[in-house]
Amino acid sequence: MNLFLYCVSSYFIGNILTAHFLIKILHKGKILGEGSGNPGARNAGRLYGKKAFVLTFLGDAIKGALVVFIGRMIELSALEQIIGLSFALIGHIKPILFRFRGGKGISTFIGGALAFEPLLAIVIIIAFLITYPFTKSFTFSGLGSFLVLPVAVFFLHDSVESMWGFIGLTIIILLAHSQNLIEKWRKNNPNRN
Repeated sequence: MNLFLYCVSSYFIGNILTAHFLIKILHKGKILGEGSGNPGARNAGRLYGKKAFVLTFLGDAIKGALVVFIGRMIELSALEQIIGLSFALIGHIKPILFRFRGGKGISTFIGGALAFEPLLAIVIIIAFLITYPFTKSFTFSGLGSFLVLPVAVFFLHDSVESMWGFIGLTIIILLAHSQNLIEKWRKNNPNRN
């Protein structure tokens, strides 16, 4: 029962779109439908500047971290914490409170992943720096760096369960970005269509 309530709560925590409330309070505007239409840090920064980007990123990252910390407080297993984080991600990407129009989940994923294992920050940075010279794309390199996290979690926690949990999280993130990835690939490789 604890796990069920935890997952439902995590989903609704994910529904709290930082950019929506931030832009509404600070700029009396609304981010849904503006710019890319995505209520995430990147679109907030593009429309309202660096401060909006940073605050949105931090707000959405805190959601992911909060879900993991709550899981620890109620003594759930590592896998159950990852499952809760996956529900928070889904809640952010497909929030029922906003007619299923949410963000892409990057900030929430990073916040939850670092709360789960702080050393993953080093893994993400190293993987990004290695892949960026080859891709020349923040999107491809950023998402590519997430692909190594399941392996890193396996070695850091000696847990196959946690590894599979992070594979699930990575799949959710990649699915959320699938359209963007396809469009970028077609743009960068016009002769391969």
